[in-house]
Amino acid sequence: MNLNLRNEVAFFDLEATGTNVGTDRIVEISIVKVNPDGGQAIYTKRVNPGIPIPLEASLIHGIYDKDVKNAPTFKDLAKEIHQFICSADLAGFNVLKYDIPLLVEEFLRAGIDFDLDKRNLLDAQKIFFLMEKRNLTSAYKFYCNKTLENAHSAEADTLATLDVFRAQVERYVGEEVEDLQGNKIGVFENDMKKLHELINEKMVDLAGRFIFNSEGVEIFNFGKHKGKTIEQVLKEEPGYYDWMMRGDFPLDTKRKLTQVRLRSLTQR
Repeated sequence: MNLNLRNEVAFFDLEATGTNVGTDRIVEISIVKVNPDGGQAIYTKRVNPGIPIPLEASLIHGIYDKDVKNAPTFKDLAKEIHQFICSADLAGFNVLKYDIPLLVEEFLRAGIDFDLDKRNLLDAQKIFFLMEKRNLTSAYKFYCNKTLENAHSAEADTLATLDVFRAQVERYVGEEVEDLQGNKIGVFENDMKKLHELINEKMVDLAGRFIFNSEGVEIFNFGKHKGKTIEQVLKEEPGYYDWMMRGDFPLDTKRKLTQVRLRSLTQR
């Protein structure tokens, strides 16, 4: 189906040094601009972020410091990117929460006031979530082809969940599983321990304040120390432990933090 366009639409995706809009930088930008007549123009550039690219980010997008050391900075490219996008609407997948804010931030750092007020912002992920509901009723219909009666009744929901889980195992057993970045993380098996490891491979605490990095080491997943190992932070800033223990964090999170702290102390 041809898109009914009044304006040009710039579909775009960014690769970056991380996921913090305020501090991270773009390392690659690709834009596909679609014209009302159906024509397309593509703009793709590697970008020198001006800061080191963390290994964890490189392992996801495959771009390392050496790949961009001679590339132009975003400031160098800002005018031509702005001219290419011009007054086009902006579109992409998960762009509202990440790509658009990061792009605007980079333009502002380059001295360009990138105005969004007169642009339509189109997020395919949001449409996906709106139209393909991700709740138990929808899962029951999708996997079991049944209508969930008495939804939100505890017993009905529990029985439906059991049916959905059985159907998922039957449907996916033997299939290779990838994470959201496309990295292969295992094979779906009819084995509860292996399913637990597949689903929760990075989980340290239940609240997700800490996760395992690619080397299996516990790191912070929030705040100013995001991406740093717990042991590194507690060594460089010992008072951070006391701050967290006094803070409004779940007891499970505090327990995990204490376990890592005690382990690091015994290893010294």
